Amino acid sequence: MTDRFAELDAALERVIVAARAHLDAVKAADGVPDDDAVWHAYVALNNASHQYDEQLNDVFGEVTPWDLEEISGDDIDNGRVPTLISSDVNGGRPGGDPYPHVVSVRQRRDYRVPSVAALVRVAEEGRPAPPEGEEYGPIGTVAEALLELLQSGDGSLAMLDVPELEPLDGVVLVAEVADAFDPESAGGEDLTGGEAAFRLGATDRAVARINERPLADLEG
Repeated sequence: MTDRFAELDAALERVIVAARAHLDAVKAADGVPDDDAVWHAYVALNNASHQYDEQLNDVFGEVTPWDLEEISGDDIDNGRVPTLISSDVNGGRPGGDPYPHVVSVRQRRDYRVPSVAALVRVAEEGRPAPPEGEEYGPIGTVAEALLELLQSGDGSLAMLDVPELEPLDGVVLVAEVADAFDPESAGGEDLTGGEAAFRLGATDRAVARINERPLADLEG
């Protein structure tokens, strides 16, 4: 049994050595894809880890978290681990990728209100129970009723799919933008800054526009 312990210790040491060699190869490649040294170091680390897992199971009936298969033969000569292209956290683009990182979907939908009283009533009925010791104020306007409907669910326009609202035409704009939208820099809660959320910048590019029509109009 002592010999088997020694073999297990040696197998673990090979994993450690292989892991260090793999890290050194990755550092030396400095992000170059499909680097041969990185690939062969990966194979060595994979196989050392697989062998250690097998020996650990043989000796103690235990396993590691690594679910690995041994790489050998043609796989070593021709195989490649899929390379995931990662974005630069400071806003750069992956090498050779002609597209921006951020895609913007902007939607407008208008509604007709057949009965303000009915809309206010359904908005009040959809409110969650208020915190203990507090109570909600009355809903006084159409806009407040719409906000209540949106906030009582997931905030999407699907929450406005109620009989008390008749959908009119709408539009969806899909654009590639250089930077993600920052509500604080666009006025935050200040409604006068609201148009900034829909304004395209000089380097932004509109990809597609979809004109939405009410289902009843399409069926007619």
